[in-house]
Amino acid sequence: MAAGGASALLPLEVASLGFTAGGETLIDRVSFVIAEPGISVIMGPNGAGKSLLLRLLHGLLEPGAGTVAWGGRPLDAAARRRQAMVFQKPVLMRRSVAGNIDFVLPRRRDDRRARCDAILREAGLYRQRRQPARLLSGGEQQRLALARALATGPEVLLLDEPCASLDSGTTLAIENRLQAARASGLKIVLVTHDLGQARRLADEILFMHRGRIVEQQPAAAFFAAPRSAEARAYVAGKIVL
Repeated sequence: MAAGGASALLPLEVASLGFTAGGETLIDRVSFVIAEPGISVIMGPNGAGKSLLLRLLHGLLEPGAGTVAWGGRPLDAAARRRQAMVFQKPVLMRRSVAGNIDFVLPRRRDDRRARCDAILREAGLYRQRRQPARLLSGGEQQRLALARALATGPEVLLLDEPCASLDSGTTLAIENRLQAARASGLKIVLVTHDLGQARRLADEILFMHRGRIVEQQPAAAFFAAPRSAEARAYVAGKIVL
């Protein structure tokens, strides 16, 4: 990916977004703009609506109210094709490890085999390339899911708690890949509840509480002086309900 490749999809503009299920408002009149490159982290306590918001941004769910626009245009299939998403629980095809990567590479490429091998080496999965993907460990499956997402050449990468329940070594490997992807110009929107991960990766923080964005700041400013009472309590390690 060329540096600045996400520029055509930015800014991300969200206006009065709402989502209700079972008579309960889960996303409540959310409005914000993400205009800068780098890694934007959406964080907050469990049940705040972080994962749900990410699905709405990617178009996996239809909002009950409000709009999502990428690059000044309403979210549509064309915008979604320029994005990739990695879930907390890896979603893999019932194929070999190599087959999962090969499937997303352009059919017209003459070097698909070499490209697939290079991607698997970078992900540390080359030796397992012929194994069924479902037989990988949880951490290996997540590394494969991330490698497959990056192999599509997205302009924006959305990640929903990609390191939840993973060991520290796998978490470090994934974070290193994300930092390299950011350096290449990829725009990343990451959902996490892990304060340490947010401190290590974030350029910008969007803090959610009870279905609303209560604060958006550059990461350094957020961690130095959260503006909202909820964010201050969360950063201090208190339980936020």
